[in-house]
Amino acid sequence: MAATVPNDVFFAPIPELNARLKAKEFSVEDLVRAFSLRLQQLGPTYNALALSLHQAALKQAKEVDKEFKRERYRGPLQGIPYGVKDLLSYAKLPTTWGAKPYAAQVFDYNAAVIDKIAALGGVLTGKLSMVELAGGGGYRFPSASLTGPGLNPWDKTRWSGGSSSGSAAAVAAGLVPYAIGSETSGSIVTPASFCGVTALRPTYGLVSRYGAMALSWTLDKLGPFAHTAEECGIILQAIAGKDSRDPGSAGKSFYYTPQYARPVKDLKVGYAPSDFAEWVEPATRPAFEAAIAVLKASGIQLVETKLPDFPYGPALATILNGEMGSIFEPLIASGKVDELADPPQIAGLKASLELPAKDYLKAMRMRRLIQEEIAKLFGTVDVLLAPGRAGIAPKIDQPLDRAAAGPAPKDPGFRSIIPMGNLAGLPALVLPCGFAENMPIALQLVGVPYSENTLLAIGREFQSHTDWHKRHPA
Repeated sequence: MAATVPNDVFFAPIPELNARLKAKEFSVEDLVRAFSLRLQQLGPTYNALALSLHQAALKQAKEVDKEFKRERYRGPLQGIPYGVKDLLSYAKLPTTWGAKPYAAQVFDYNAAVIDKIAALGGVLTGKLSMVELAGGGGYRFPSASLTGPGLNPWDKTRWSGGSSSGSAAAVAAGLVPYAIGSETSGSIVTPASFCGVTALRPTYGLVSRYGAMALSWTLDKLGPFAHTAEECGIILQAIAGKDSRDPGSAGKSFYYTPQYARPVKDLKVGYAPSDFAEWVEPATRPAFEAAIAVLKASGIQLVETKLPDFPYGPALATILNGEMGSIFEPLIASGKVDELADPPQIAGLKASLELPAKDYLKAMRMRRLIQEEIAKLFGTVDVLLAPGRAGIAPKIDQPLDRAAAGPAPKDPGFRSIIPMGNLAGLPALVLPCGFAENMPIALQLVGVPYSENTLLAIGREFQSHTDWHKRHPA
């Protein structure tokens, strides 16, 4: 049935797919069927598929085909299939949150982002796997998921990363052109880095979380996984915007405007040399050095920078534990928390109920100081640059809390950039930048709130001189 769609569509960027639909090279129904069957067939081999929406997707595709026939164009996402992390509600079908206690949970409404994309003619083909409860409570093994450990499309003995494991793996394997994931502290940055895809963590409050599982009211964010920075901009424009149903909504829209971006040679990018020379695993260093050389060649000014000295990790953990304990109190009190797959996660959730209010409030006050100091830091640089992760994806049977080999470098560098960025609500862009031991590695760029266009401009510039974003697993 899908023979009318050539194989090159599976890794083609969104604007190209949309142009080929307009040119009637194939129909929306053909494209959606091809991707949906591929997701059904290959998704389980990576433990990436939580729920196929094949029949609903084909029905919607036929309606979008009618719009193309009438030349009623709604933008670049029209007719393009995609997937969402299974913490987003989809009316009348299960939304499991990756966890056994919620395996039969059904909502009667869609998440805001699903309705927004549907209004632009996007076609949802499936719900994608995730770490149970988006990792709430802290988990020790990649197997902490209802669907089993997320398997990396580059090497199935390795992890695809958490907690948006299925979103990253599905894009990397060409099962969906793009996917929506979430981040509370690293759940977009980590899987994108491990799977070699481009991803964007938006500014806190820019994308409505209505219909999304809450893990932490003041930290949760939704964002896109795709192949290019340009696609992330297109998707963010579609899903951003105010929503009175989300108390954390910033009340702002986002318009992707590459034509108005500042020239990259005018930008100062702060970085810590120790991150790339000492903190990252030795096998990754040549690729990171080459990536930095590309940025320098584009005219970007790299400036040695230090993060203000704060206990970012403990502050974030305290806030997360306080909010998570409140959110999941019914699960913990009922005893159903014991049905989760990861014993350390069960223990972490139970312990969250014991957090003193004074500790939570102290952490929130410290967060305000962090935001003020980081704002001062951004008075001297426009963007911060760091490795996406210090090494390649770990083996799926390795504990995630294993200690690093050897003594830690004296200079802390930007080791805390993920908790810092999430505490301050900052946007981050993940860019594939090379390989080590045949596995992808990535850079992350972090900017001030609402500086997504600046990050995307750097991403586009980098991707115009490299082809790491075009590589895909065999």
